[in-house]
Amino acid sequence: MSDGVWLHAVARDVGSDAAAGLSGVAGRAVRTVAGAGLVAVVSPVDLDRFGEEALRRNLENLEWLEGVARAHHTVVAALARSRAVVPARLATVYRDDDSVRAMLHERRGDLDAVLDRVGGRAEWGVKMYAEAPQPAPDEPAGPSGDRPGTAYLRRRRARLSADDEWRQRAVDGAEAAHAALAESAAQARRHPPQDRRLTGRTEPMVLNGAYLVERRGSERFADLVAAQAARHGELHLELTGPWPPYSFAGSEEAPP
Repeated sequence: MSDGVWLHAVARDVGSDAAAGLSGVAGRAVRTVAGAGLVAVVSPVDLDRFGEEALRRNLENLEWLEGVARAHHTVVAALARSRAVVPARLATVYRDDDSVRAMLHERRGDLDAVLDRVGGRAEWGVKMYAEAPQPAPDEPAGPSGDRPGTAYLRRRRARLSADDEWRQRAVDGAEAAHAALAESAAQARRHPPQDRRLTGRTEPMVLNGAYLVERRGSERFADLVAAQAARHGELHLELTGPWPPYSFAGSEEAPP
């Protein structure tokens, strides 16, 4: 068995006591690797199971992926409760501690910039779904003076036109709601809408947003989400968080 190093997160002020009691993705103790004034929080993994080829296979296994992601998040979330952290991308594995230290030296500038940006802030997620309107009560249920085929086509065109209209209202409403939320956040990012098989909802997702918010302003942000939900009846908004700043761990600036 050959051990590698799974990277959970990078921070500035992680003492050995902060990692005590935490277990990594392979159930082994979390520890720290210091370099360039930064601290990497890592855990040992067997490269036969977590090396490049093994990961390529295992990442196709949703059950395995879910368990690993949960274990990775548990460590990152525990650290993020009391300090700024840069969460590592899932399945970031190094050969040894020296490789981790080399990364800290090479990326020091970028990592410092991210830590400055996320300090005192947390990520909140807002998913927006298009709420289908109830059918109008006076919608004709059958043909009148028209021939049956003509009446059916007329009703069909009317329904399609109404569907297009409410979808456009939902998209416009999501844009307006996102703009309002992004204005109150330090940074905002838009992720691709999730598939209905993942959301478990029949309504289409029209926006999947992430917002970096001051921790002391979290209650105000939640109130703003509620206000946007009340303002846009064509939308259903779901608020999740606070999360570690997964969406804002890159060095690039993300446009609203």
